[in-house]
Amino acid sequence: MPPRFGSEFREQLGELLAWRRDIRHFRRDPLGESVVAELLAAAQLAPSVGNSQPWRFVRVRSADLRETLAEHADTEKAAAGSGLADPARRAAYASLKLHGLREAPEIIAVFCDEGAAEGGGLGAATMPETRAYSVVLAVHTLWLAARAKGLGLGWISIIEPDFVTALLGVPPRWRFIALLCLGHPEEPDMVPELQRRGWQARLDWRTNVSER
Repeated sequence: MPPRFGSEFREQLGELLAWRRDIRHFRRDPLGESVVAELLAAAQLAPSVGNSQPWRFVRVRSADLRETLAEHADTEKAAAGSGLADPARRAAYASLKLHGLREAPEIIAVFCDEGAAEGGGLGAATMPETRAYSVVLAVHTLWLAARAKGLGLGWISIIEPDFVTALLGVPPRWRFIALLCLGHPEEPDMVPELQRRGWQARLDWRTNVSER
């Protein structure tokens, strides 16, 4: 018999979704290997097209690689900020912390194996991008599992995919998807930081729904 999820669980699931935040401020407390293994095992349960499981996780353990990634993100942030025409918006952008690469105890690069043999190509013949979508689902599964343990995760997007791919020396068929910071958040909050800082509020769900 499949499990039955009661009202208490459904309420807690709603709280988990609300508390899943994109974290930039981390404590430096290390994570145990068993914790990381448990989270990656949870990510393996994510749905994927044709059950291809095309996600590839690369744990960045080298201090030199970590610092190179941090310097690259800082450079890209400065370049992006200089392109903002509005001075107030430019100043607000400059004040934002966009990564925790120097503080988070765990850094994980996530790739999609475009040549994965698993799944036999099922479901991806007309929409091969569904493999990448599957990897995003694995990231989200990891995100929720981390939040359920009181941990935070930050997805860094102010980086050049080709730079990260070359730096980490992964196979050519691996497509870069995400660079993640994982660890204990300094100040957990239910409200997104960008909303608290006045950058962008959460939209009402009806805003993004239409009918035909």
